[in-house]
Amino acid sequence: MYWTLELASYLEDAPWPATKDELIDFAVRTGAPNEVVENLSDLEDDGHPFETIEEIWPDYPTKEDFLFNEDEY
Repeated sequence: MYWTLELASYLEDAPWPATKDELIDFAVRTGAPNEVVENLSDLEDDGHPFETIEEIWPDYPTKEDFLFNEDEY
């Protein structure tokens, strides 16, 4: 399983919190690439919903990770 920014971006609008099956359904309905569905299928399913994308990909960048000052624009 591997994640990239492009692949993870397909889950930004997912209905969080969501179970593994709900995320797979969302990915299929929104036309995400097969790699996204495969990555989600590889997740361990303990029955608890995922609260955010960071639980799936801990290295997912947040706004704090970018040196961008929104006040300047």
